[in-house]
Amino acid sequence: MDDKVSQVRKSYLSGELDESSVGADPIGIFSEWMEDATAAGIEEANGMALATASADGMPSVRIVLLRGFDQRGFAFYTNYDSAKGQDLLANPRAAASFWWAPLERQVRIAGRVEKMSRAESQAYFDTRPRGHQLSAWASPQSGVVAGRAELEARAEEVTALFPAEVPLPDFWGGYRLIPERIEFWQGRENRLHDRVLFERRLDEWTVARLAP
Repeated sequence: MDDKVSQVRKSYLSGELDESSVGADPIGIFSEWMEDATAAGIEEANGMALATASADGMPSVRIVLLRGFDQRGFAFYTNYDSAKGQDLLANPRAAASFWWAPLERQVRIAGRVEKMSRAESQAYFDTRPRGHQLSAWASPQSGVVAGRAELEARAEEVTALFPAEVPLPDFWGGYRLIPERIEFWQGRENRLHDRVLFERRLDEWTVARLAP
């Protein structure tokens, strides 16, 4: 086992994930777990499975990258006209799951989703490599295209259109998943896993242990 993973595993296997002592700040716990996953060298530890549902209830799930989090929620970015964007327009609720296999840890999040402000989206867009900015313009995300040649032609067009600064598209930006439930799952021997659930009640979090 990799030394970095081994060190992190030892730190949490020395004690239970105990609902009576975890405190009342699930975002703080998530931050610690994300730091552990990063320290363990897990590639793209910020990758999360994001589940949405259409107006008629058809579920859909895909991997997206978490691009920031704080007490307000968990941020990700996409084309608003994409499949996930259409789902969220019709049904602004979602669930997300992080799975860090080497650490036997999982985090599950569910809640409502809202668009982030234009200023927040602009601030993040400005940090993206130029090629990624151009791709946001070139790709009709989730739409049908004739082939790769069409995508490459569109990329050439927008590259010529924006020879210098690339503006933020009106159809692209951030969403924030505002958690109503956050579950921390930690693997244990004999499948007697620790599961601690935080649920938001008004402005406070309740804590309970779930059976594995």
